[in-house]
Amino acid sequence: MVPRRTAVMAGTALAGAGFVAGAAAGGARVLLTRQAAIARRAIGKPLGELAPRADRVWKKSYGDPLDLLLLGDSIAAGLGAERRKDTLGGRLSRGLAKELQRSVRLHTGAVVGSESSDLAGQIDALPPDYAPDLAVIVVGGNDVTHRVPVATSVRHLEEAIARLRERGAHVVVGTCPDLGALRPVPQPLRTLGSRMSRQLAAAQAAAAVRSGAHAISLAHVVGPYFVANPEEMFSMDRFHPSATGYKRTAKALLPSLLTALGENDAVPFGHHPPDLGASGPVGDVTEDPTGGEPVA
Repeated sequence: MVPRRTAVMAGTALAGAGFVAGAAAGGARVLLTRQAAIARRAIGKPLGELAPRADRVWKKSYGDPLDLLLLGDSIAAGLGAERRKDTLGGRLSRGLAKELQRSVRLHTGAVVGSESSDLAGQIDALPPDYAPDLAVIVVGGNDVTHRVPVATSVRHLEEAIARLRERGAHVVVGTCPDLGALRPVPQPLRTLGSRMSRQLAAAQAAAAVRSGAHAISLAHVVGPYFVANPEEMFSMDRFHPSATGYKRTAKALLPSLLTALGENDAVPFGHHPPDLGASGPVGDVTEDPTGGEPVA
């Protein structure tokens, strides 16, 4: 039996340790909250909340238009581009038209500020008889900044993929970008954002291929360009891509779009084709949840 004095001393020590740990955790939360406020002030909203409207038939003279749908957040909407041809939708439409020698009829359902939970509403807003040939989803950054649980985000993504496939669309998912590339965000918040965004991206990729969609790891295939050349790749708010950033992102996505349409047999690093026969978690879609690229 432990003497009463010893037990009291041990309990006091444990309570003290718990207080210190709690205080440290509380201090960390206060620090991160303050840093988030600093980041919001630094980024601001110099671009507003409306991206250039790029919906039209691109390369109309080619004929036989392919219907392309974009869903998701501000990246899918093209916020940061000054001209419609420089939005993600404009870039993808022009790239597909060139490769396929077909017109591309673009419809953008993406909305600035959207989380994965908003995908359902974006699909609800489509005409009932609208049947896109190809649907591209880019979403996740706002889920991370609003601390949406990964399982919740992924569930909404899976539901959206299923609904789009029911409409006959081939679905391509660009996973959550690495938020560690955002220089206005101070440390240690930037490292935490990088870790969380990569964890979500890995879960998105696994869920996408499991659900019959193609997945592209944006953190791997385009993230390093944003880390190495932030002045060129980001727009004036240093948060959303610039025209050059969208050009690079569209180029990174295009191989999986062409594969989804049956034009390519293989995809490069960072691209994951659907596993239509899988009944459980996909084992070959992996990303480093701690961040493959160093975050300075």
